[in-house]
Amino acid sequence: MAANAKTITLISEEDVLNEAMECPTDRALDTKPLAEEHAFAFWQKDIPEEYWHLTAPEIIERVRVAREKLGKRCIVLGHHYQREDIIQFADLRGDSFKLARWASQQAEAQYIVFCGVHFMAESADILSQPHQKVILPNMSAGCSMADMADPEDVYASWDELRDAGVGGIVPVTYMNSAASLKAFCGKNGGIVCTSSNARKVFEWAFERGERVLFFPDQHLGRNTGLKLDIALDEMPVWDYTLPYGSLGGNALEQLERARVILWKGHCSVHLRFSVDQIEAARRRHPGINVIVHPECRMEVVQAADMDGSTEFIARTISEAPADSEWAVGTEINLVSRLARENPDKLVFCLDPVVCPCSTMYRIHPTYLCWAVESLAEGRVVNHLKVDDETARWARIALERMLAVP
Repeated sequence: MAANAKTITLISEEDVLNEAMECPTDRALDTKPLAEEHAFAFWQKDIPEEYWHLTAPEIIERVRVAREKLGKRCIVLGHHYQREDIIQFADLRGDSFKLARWASQQAEAQYIVFCGVHFMAESADILSQPHQKVILPNMSAGCSMADMADPEDVYASWDELRDAGVGGIVPVTYMNSAASLKAFCGKNGGIVCTSSNARKVFEWAFERGERVLFFPDQHLGRNTGLKLDIALDEMPVWDYTLPYGSLGGNALEQLERARVILWKGHCSVHLRFSVDQIEAARRRHPGINVIVHPECRMEVVQAADMDGSTEFIARTISEAPADSEWAVGTEINLVSRLARENPDKLVFCLDPVVCPCSTMYRIHPTYLCWAVESLAEGRVVNHLKVDDETARWARIALERMLAVP
C-alpha cells in the first residue's frame, strides 16, 4: 500500500492512485474519545461531560445495552457516506430517500435515529408516521450544498422571474435541500428528485411546463439536461449571490429561451474529481471502469464510463464480475466500504487526497451513544421536527416524485 499522506508527492503515480484505497476511516474502531476531537465538542454542546472520554469499546458496549433495552422501538439508519464506526450500528444503510421511506414503514419503531445530515432527517420526519420521532445525533450535521439554496433566495428568484415575465416554470428541488424548499415545490406545482430519478422527474416537469428551475446542485441539473438533449445554452445558471433585479446574472433573452434554469450550487466533495484523475487511472489500469456521481462536473461525467446515484454505484460494483477494476468518483467512506466488501475486485477512489464529507463526519459515535442512551432512559434529545404546514406541502412534492413511473 502507498506511503502516508505526508510523503505522497514523493511516490509513484500508481501509488498515488492506490493511496485512494487507504483512508483513516477504514480503521473503524480507531475512534478517538470526544475530548480528543475538540471540533466535535463545539458542534454539539449539550452532550454531558461524562461522554467526553468514552473509548471505542465503551461506546460499542453502551450502545449495545441501550439498544437492547429499547428493542424494536428504536431503529438506526446510516447513510452511505457515514464512516464505519457509525455504519456498524446501522439497521439499514442506503441513500437518504431509501432510508427515510424504509423507516416510515417500520410501524413498531417509535424512534428513528438518523445518522446522516439535517435535510435527510427532515425527509424522514416528513414521511414518518405520527407516533414516530426522528433523532439527529448531531444537530449541526448539515449540508453545504443544501445551504447554498437559502429559502429566501429561492423565493426571491421565483418572484424575479415572474416579474420579468418568464413563465411556464416548474420548480424542481433535489432531495439535498431544506424541507421548506420541498414545501415550496409542493405549493407551486413542483416536485422533488433524487440523483437516481432526476431524468424521469425532469420529463414529468416538461409535461407540465416549458422550463424547470432546478436547485440546489447545478451539476446534477446540467448532467440531467444533457441526457435529455437540452443544449448548454438552454441551461443558464442563476447566480443567487447577485442582487434582486439582476436576473441572476442573465439577460432576459437567455431566460426566455431557457429550458432549465440552474441554481449556482454544488457539492464540494464531488467537485474534487477531475478528468485528469480519470486519465491517470486509465493509464495505470488499462480497461478500468470509471463510475462517478452525477454531482460531478459535466466534463467528468462525460469522461467516465457511467454515472449514477450512490445506490447505483454500490449495486453496480457489487454485481460486477470478479477481477473487474473500478475507479470511483464519490465520497470516500462509500468507496472504502465497497473495496472492503468486494475483495475480488480492485476498487479505489479517483481522488488521491481522499476527502470525506465533513458534515457527515460530524456524526461522532459518542453522539449516537448519547442519543440512544437518552432514549433508553425515557428522554428524547435532538428531536428533529418539521412544522405541520411545511411537512404537508413537502409531502405533496415527495409523493409526486413517488408517483413518477
